[in-house]
Amino acid sequence: MGLALTWLGLGLFWRGNTGKPSATALKLGRPMIELLQFISYLLTIYVYIVIAMAILSWLIAFNVVNTRNPVVRMIAELLYRLTEPALRPIRNLLPNMGGIDISPIILFLIIIFIQSVILPNIAKLFV
Repeated sequence: MGLALTWLGLGLFWRGNTGKPSATALKLGRPMIELLQFISYLLTIYVYIVIAMAILSWLIAFNVVNTRNPVVRMIAELLYRLTEPALRPIRNLLPNMGGIDISPIILFLIIIFIQSVILPNIAKLFV
């Protein structure tokens, strides 16, 4: 009864009575943990992109920067294209808040949940 199954994405590997993963499981686990760390890093970069989009939208709304400038227009378009696919479904679910957009905050909470709950639990499967 001391045997347990461990799922490593590529197959099932048996653990012995000691509960330690096999050598094959260890070989496959390290690259997967590095991949999960890379995904967490990408999510952190995406948070910074959303923050940049929020700041730029405020600067445009208060006429600090002008969208007639081609550089500003290019940066705004890039940030819009990067953030809108994640923010649009959240905006569709939220009720009308009278001009206040809290979808970036909801997205931050989702990313924090992924980084602090989902990714560590997936990483535990590979250790």
